[in-house]
Amino acid sequence: MERFNVPKPPARCFLRLPDVLARIPVSRSRWYEGVKKGEFPAPVKISANISVWRSEDIDALIERLSAAFDA
Repeated sequence: MERFNVPKPPARCFLRLPDVLARIPVSRSRWYEGVKKGEFPAPVKISANISVWRSEDIDALIERLSAAFDA
């Protein structure tokens, strides 16, 4: 499997969707489908029009997905 060399952001920060999708290579529609189904972390609304994700939630998802592929 191809590994992506995306720099890890500082610990405990918020990520906007483009940053999340740079780390989890899925389409925008697949990402929101996974959020709706509970497969991916839910966003945090920081204003009426801005959603972000906690970097630690994305890191945990990457670890979980990596473990599933390595098993």
